[in-house]
Amino acid sequence: MEIMPRENENALSGPRPMEWSTVPHNAPQGPGPIGKNRTSSLEAPIMLLSGHPSAVYTMKFNPAGTLIASGSHDREIFLWRVHGDCKNFMVLKGHKNAILDLHWTSDGSQIVSASPDKTVRAWDVETGKQIKKMAEHSSFVNSCCPTRRGPPLIISGSDDGTAKLWDMRQRGAIQTFPDKYQITAVSFSDAADKIFTGGVDNDVKVWDLRKGEATMTLEGHEDTITGMSLSPDGSYLLTNGMDNKLCVWDMRPYAPQNRCVKIFDGHQHNFEKNLLKCSWSPDGTKVTAGSADRMVHIWDTTSRRILYKLPGHTGSVNECVFHPTEPIIGSCSSDKNIYLGEI
Repeated sequence: MEIMPRENENALSGPRPMEWSTVPHNAPQGPGPIGKNRTSSLEAPIMLLSGHPSAVYTMKFNPAGTLIASGSHDREIFLWRVHGDCKNFMVLKGHKNAILDLHWTSDGSQIVSASPDKTVRAWDVETGKQIKKMAEHSSFVNSCCPTRRGPPLIISGSDDGTAKLWDMRQRGAIQTFPDKYQITAVSFSDAADKIFTGGVDNDVKVWDLRKGEATMTLEGHEDTITGMSLSPDGSYLLTNGMDNKLCVWDMRPYAPQNRCVKIFDGHQHNFEKNLLKCSWSPDGTKVTAGSADRMVHIWDTTSRRILYKLPGHTGSVNECVFHPTEPIIGSCSSDKNIYLGEI
């Protein structure tokens, strides 16, 4: 495994993560397996979370950083503890097809999930019960996203060519945004007054909730957009595309005409055509994206350099996410496994 050197540090090369996890891990702050000081409260520098019987498409840390939710081809959402031996302690059942996307609400009390069973569902984390089933899409639901603040709204994007806006306090969708093409990725703006959609027409569209129409189209990707993520400060949108490009768009008002301000490359999409996600580190200095080459890629947002290419998975890495408070990255894969690793 290669770790790119940081300043004043030699390049380290060590064994693959599968070998890492066999290291005794009773001294959390002692030197790690390759003489590297431990940087997190994980029980070992690399933790393997296994239990899903088929491919894992999506995973997220809860806002507190204590739990992980993962969604799989097996139609189930698993909840895991981040610390200790990373046990799976709850399974959320109800979807009739794979789980392609999931998110925690901003207070960490609920999980929202999207599935090809044409539904978006909301779950209570305390009880594990389904609390809302949103079933107005006429085809696969590929993506969902809750607001960061304000009213409890959810946006969903579907192969039926629409994005739908839901209010957790009301029955039925409160707004529908019709597009000509399948929508594969959705996100809210920071103030929740706009939504962003991406799809098989390769464009990012910005929709104004008050006007109910697309007010901007961002062109730059040359193939389907598979994932999108708003930066922690709400100024930039990160998109992953099947053209093997990860783009950063300046979403601030009055930004210049060409809003694509950065492009990262090095990761891959392949014939599987999975909806590979992307995400930001909590401080916005790093980005990561799923990749079909079975590696976890992490880039520095300023220099656009690849900081890490982490091996270990034996299938496509479908989503990678940064821990909200610690230098930990989580990744889930078509190999049915989830890894947590210190970075």
